[in-house]
Amino acid sequence: MHGLINRAIQCFVTDSYGTDKWVEATRFADLDFVEFEAMLIYDDDITPGLLNAISQILGRPRSDVMEDMGTYLVSHPNVEALRRLLRFGGVTFVEFLHSLDDLPDRARLAVSDLNLPRIELRDHSPTHFSLICESPIDGYGHVMMGILRTMADDYGALALLEHTGRGNGIETISVTLVETEFAEGRVFDLGARAS
Repeated sequence: MHGLINRAIQCFVTDSYGTDKWVEATRFADLDFVEFEAMLIYDDDITPGLLNAISQILGRPRSDVMEDMGTYLVSHPNVEALRRLLRFGGVTFVEFLHSLDDLPDRARLAVSDLNLPRIELRDHSPTHFSLICESPIDGYGHVMMGILRTMADDYGALALLEHTGRGNGIETISVTLVETEFAEGRVFDLGARAS
């Protein structure tokens, strides 16, 4: 597993629950280190074991932890760049949904050896979609649910999301768009501002 993914998990836990919880989770997962290097490749078995450990330490279902992680990835100030990258997917929430098919390829443009799970959007009607997530790690669909919930709010859209299950390494999320302009969306400028 790419170090960027494991590093994102580490940042989520430390930013949300503190360094002590992170260290406790790494010990529970039997890791002999507490820091992930973003550009290294780690054994694929480390990530699921770490996610299980985090779930145990926090006393929460793994699916809930993973959805919170998705929310963190697009809402926490420390990872604002990811939100900005995703907002380039379109002016509306529907355009954003259609851009998700290309997300793994866009990520590889930035980091050539980063392989994100395959994502496919299926249109059932102008307001109903299914997002298919193919990942070797159970729960990736829940990460995407957290991302989708936050991005819907970001665009000012009202969307109902439902994780409809997992089978053969594929998770499906049902997306029903109730209203495209439910609330005022979060401000997004194409150019980043220097602070």
